[in-house]
Amino acid sequence: MIGPVGLPELLIILFIVLLVFGASRLPEVMGGLGKGIRNFKASVREDPSDKTKADS
Repeated sequence: MIGPVGLPELLIILFIVLLVFGASRLPEVMGGLGKGIRNFKASVREDPSDKTKADS
């Protein structure tokens, strides 16, 4: 079972991301990730009845 993610685990993940993408592309990648999370949250909050009205 996977427990809560602590600071050491987050630092390891950040280090791996830095190795993969490089320091110059990191802000671009994180910005895209943030936009994706915001879009996902917005779509989850939408009322399903609004979609049916827009489709018809």
